Amino acid sequence: MEITGKLIQLLPEVQGESARGPWVRGGFVIETGEDYPRKVAFTAFGEERVAMVKNVPMGTMVQVTFTPESREFNEKWYTDLRCSRVQPFVPGQMPAAATGNYNWNPATGTAPAQPAQAAPAAAQPAQAFAQPPAMPQNGEDDLPF
Repeated sequence: MEITGKLIQLLPEVQGESARGPWVRGGFVIETGEDYPRKVAFTAFGEERVAMVKNVPMGTMVQVTFTPESREFNEKWYTDLRCSRVQPFVPGQMPAAATGNYNWNPATGTAPAQPAQAAPAAAQPAQAFAQPPAMPQNGEDDLPF
């Protein structure tokens, strides 16, 4: 799933140790640009994703790719939005998953000067569907019956 909004807050990092080794979790909040803006909090799990978010300047419009995940504890349900990618939002540009634009460098927080463009659609003339085919006049069809 994807959502677009303005980065408004970084949440504190939490570090720990598990049987698999050390781990780090961070988070951030964006505000959507709708008529009634909503604030949405995301979790970034792992050093790479936490670093990706920390390098985005506050107030930047970003597009967040995430996976919602819910779990039950003591007969209550908790939902977590796990961030898998954060990239700068370019109005009018197709999502990165569709264009293959993975050129944003999370280490520096910079994007390419020219955003990658999607490959052109199949060479189909735009006018091929502009007008419906002409209907035959009375008695002028090519049907055999």
